[in-house]
Amino acid sequence: MPQTLRIALAQFDFPVGAVNANAERILAMINEARDEYGAHVVLFPELALSGYPPEDLLMRPGFLTDCHLELEKLATRVAGITAVVGWPQAAGSVVYNAASVLRDGRITHTYRKRELPNYAVFDERRYFTVDPDGETCVFEVDGVRIGLVICEDLWFAEPMAEAVAAGAELMLVPNASPFERDKHADRDAMIGRRIRESRESGHGPGVALAYLNVVGGQDALMFDGASVVADANGSVHPAAAAFTDQWLVVDFNRETRSFLPVLWMDDGDESRDALAWRAIVRGVQDYCGKNGFTQVWLGLSGGIDSSVVLALAVDALGADNVTAVRMPSRYTADLSNDLAEVQCRSLGVELLTLPIEKPFQGFLDALAERFEGQPVDTTEENLQSRTRGALLMALSNKFGGLLLTTGNKSEYAVGYATIYGDMCGGYAPIKDLYKTEVYALSRWRNTVGGSAPHGGMVIPQEVIDRPPSAELRADQKDQDSLPPYDVLDAILLRYVDQEQSRDDIVSAGYDAATVDKVLRLVRISEWKRHQSAPGPKISRRAFSRERRYPITNGYGR
Repeated sequence: MPQTLRIALAQFDFPVGAVNANAERILAMINEARDEYGAHVVLFPELALSGYPPEDLLMRPGFLTDCHLELEKLATRVAGITAVVGWPQAAGSVVYNAASVLRDGRITHTYRKRELPNYAVFDERRYFTVDPDGETCVFEVDGVRIGLVICEDLWFAEPMAEAVAAGAELMLVPNASPFERDKHADRDAMIGRRIRESRESGHGPGVALAYLNVVGGQDALMFDGASVVADANGSVHPAAAAFTDQWLVVDFNRETRSFLPVLWMDDGDESRDALAWRAIVRGVQDYCGKNGFTQVWLGLSGGIDSSVVLALAVDALGADNVTAVRMPSRYTADLSNDLAEVQCRSLGVELLTLPIEKPFQGFLDALAERFEGQPVDTTEENLQSRTRGALLMALSNKFGGLLLTTGNKSEYAVGYATIYGDMCGGYAPIKDLYKTEVYALSRWRNTVGGSAPHGGMVIPQEVIDRPPSAELRADQKDQDSLPPYDVLDAILLRYVDQEQSRDDIVSAGYDAATVDKVLRLVRISEWKRHQSAPGPKISRRAFSRERRYPITNGYGR
């Protein structure tokens, strides 16, 4: 009986809804794993056939039928290798989140996910059912007994414990686990805990575990891959490179219940800023690619937010596919115009200039009679932003390409962004970054992320150093309307991400009047956020999909 089993883990992107294309690709990859890498087993991610999350596609009978037919057809074409493929299995009126074992031209086992997450971004109980008669899945390949659980099952002791009790020596865990900062440490600790429990169970020396995660962007969700394997002694190997499509090939030693990497690229930089930057770059790439966009536009003001978005877009799509537009007004500083030009020259990006004075004055003239006797206020400021939004959308409509919007999480939180103005756009790359995090990423990109292709810094130092301003009135600074960003972001982190109460935040030492002002702004800006473009989620508590508050809301604490 062979002591070594070769396992190929397919850390790749499987787009949502592309059932036929995914099936053909899975078949080609099964053959590649067998013929190119000599694998005995190949593992695909959770719901690889349908893509994750398919959401209300799961309510379409035709979609479920297509998944079923493609899996059955796929099974008939598998030979010389064992494949584990995730798919949505319909059974009468219910649907299961399933993974099937395919070999010798047939489906030999099907495991149905037992723990359905229904928190944060997850909504699996809306779509899937837990099988009350669901059985533990343990199958044998070349004498090695392999257990199978799916994603959330691993975070609970019972599913894996039952597989160990049934004789599993090796666990395979397909996942579709979205990225968020600081998650890897929690995951690795949990894997170590499950393995320790297997050693302490009295059912042998413990199990080794192969954890495969999907990679890629799906609307606001980012999947980082970062797959891992762990030996039965509890040693967790370095994670595979995040946000990177790659084959991961390991040899499992049955005697020692440990892994020897054969093909495995891990990360060179797993810092918080490096992972966040790569997450957003992958988000822009996949949102554009999967929706048919090859070109993007953005308004470039010479400020920190648009400068960071420009750098992200260039890293994602290449300079030739990015067009920046500066739109100076009567309040735009010469330095802003100069910095926009400096950055575009350094990155090799085309820069258009469209002054907004004439269309802005046109709006003022059209409204002059109605506005007569009214003082100038934020209405006129917002008109400038909306003029810019209209021009940018016109360019996108006329020439094609996706408009990127440049607002950050701090602005979206307190409504310091103009609806139908600077919020115009189809994708918001830094939507889940607080302003202080935008600055941190800009410094990381300049110092660690590589130099600008045409000389100079990727993000001009003057952009980072200058006080932020919307430049919608004379001598305007953000801090005229908002607390300093270090204070604002600290309050928002506690209120939005950590869901602390007003009293909790004040008790932590923050000025009560400032806290009250910030919390009020968050509450009254909910309607804007409901209309905002999607953007890549990188925090534990992102707006929209993960944080869904009512617009009409009488709760004030």
